[in-house]
Amino acid sequence: MTQRPNIVLIMTDEMRGDCLGFAGHPDVKTPYLDTLAARGIYYPNAYSSCPTCVPARAALHTGLSQRHTGRVGYLDRVDWNYGCTMAGELAKAGYHTECIGKMHVHPLRHSAGFHHIELHDGYLHAYRAPDTPSGENQLTADDYFYWLRSELGAQADVTDTGMDCNGWTARPWPYAEKYHPTNWVAQRSIDFLRRRDPRQPFFLMASFVRPHAPYDAPQPYFDLYRNRDLRPPLRGDWDDAALLEQTGRIFNNITGPSDPDLIREQMVGYYACITHVDHQIGRILLALNEHNLMDNTVILFTSDHGEMLSDHCLDRKAVPYQGSIRVPLIVSGPEAFTGRRGVVDDTLAELRDIMPTTLELAGAPIPATLDGQSVLHGHDRAWLHGEHVYGAKSHQFIVTKTDKYIWFSQTGEEQYFDLVQDPGETHNAVQDPRYAARIAELRGHLIHTLTGCEEGYSDGQRLIAGCTPKECLACATEPCC
Repeated sequence: MTQRPNIVLIMTDEMRGDCLGFAGHPDVKTPYLDTLAARGIYYPNAYSSCPTCVPARAALHTGLSQRHTGRVGYLDRVDWNYGCTMAGELAKAGYHTECIGKMHVHPLRHSAGFHHIELHDGYLHAYRAPDTPSGENQLTADDYFYWLRSELGAQADVTDTGMDCNGWTARPWPYAEKYHPTNWVAQRSIDFLRRRDPRQPFFLMASFVRPHAPYDAPQPYFDLYRNRDLRPPLRGDWDDAALLEQTGRIFNNITGPSDPDLIREQMVGYYACITHVDHQIGRILLALNEHNLMDNTVILFTSDHGEMLSDHCLDRKAVPYQGSIRVPLIVSGPEAFTGRRGVVDDTLAELRDIMPTTLELAGAPIPATLDGQSVLHGHDRAWLHGEHVYGAKSHQFIVTKTDKYIWFSQTGEEQYFDLVQDPGETHNAVQDPRYAARIAELRGHLIHTLTGCEEGYSDGQRLIAGCTPKECLACATEPCC
């Protein structure tokens, strides 16, 4: 066993924190991820503080909060100019750093400190426009799309299913399974193990686009769920049923479908994509074993944010509810490196904590400027601040292990959920007298956190509604990824 472990970070896109068999989900089957959790450390209180792709990944790669990355909403084509990144610091520490799959940075081929990247970002509208420079156009700059067309012809695309990358429609993948982007990420990750320098520890990030829409897993994975009785979406006393009625016939909307049959089809497709990813993760684990690497490799697993999946008449992410902000987090490897094995750790964790965790595993210095903290030894925080620019629904929230306070910055509306008594957030208890003192306490944390922010949300004594969010409202109303 070497003194410094290899580190494999496996990441998905838009996977809910509850969608693991190990987490007790009644429907989703994830045998390989369950194995990692059973043999490692599972964190049930892990969150994404700004739950869309770009800001979440900025926190992951920099170890900073959204307030310090400057990304408090979804906005494409904004340069990444971070001097200190996870891959960059690991490279300084002597690690061979490789990313396979999704980065979602700008420029599209920005390295973020990696020595080498084989890129697949999924379908990104902003990089497909006719006026996009050729070097930035996905069909040239994205390695998977370039490979797919070399294999299947110039017209082949992930859109051949007829589905949108933010829609709720679902149908099986039309080509041989080996051409699916999920398989491609696994295959290229396995090939990295063949061509790595065996004298050097490595950091491999295997970054899957699924289960993000389109829900297009191969047919056998749809068959797993087709005839199951699936748990219905959560409903609460605060749901906006009128909005669902208004938008529920639009295939890519923020509420999801209004038709119960189409809700079920989305759930089948989403769960199918999760199990497909899980099995491809299994291929990576088998390859690590064949290369005799499991005894000196630590594997981390997480996602950038969740998916509402019609809970509370909502779809996609960007909202402050558990389906959107809670993410899976597992650290699995030899106890000599992780310190613990086969345990559940209730640490309140966030994506910013991944960078310091990997640096601690590598024995590398952890910059004092980071907001994140290593999760290896149960270091904890009492609460976590999150937010997202989202048009009229722009919001701020404080979440703890037991409850959550939400403030909508444009209207001043408040919500409070007791996550112990009401984990499904079915009752907005903001008017319940028994919670008044607790709500005031959490509101005070938010007032303090936002004091001096450039938007003017707080004067140090109260929250001020109606201020202009930092990011452009027009761009952030409908996050497209």
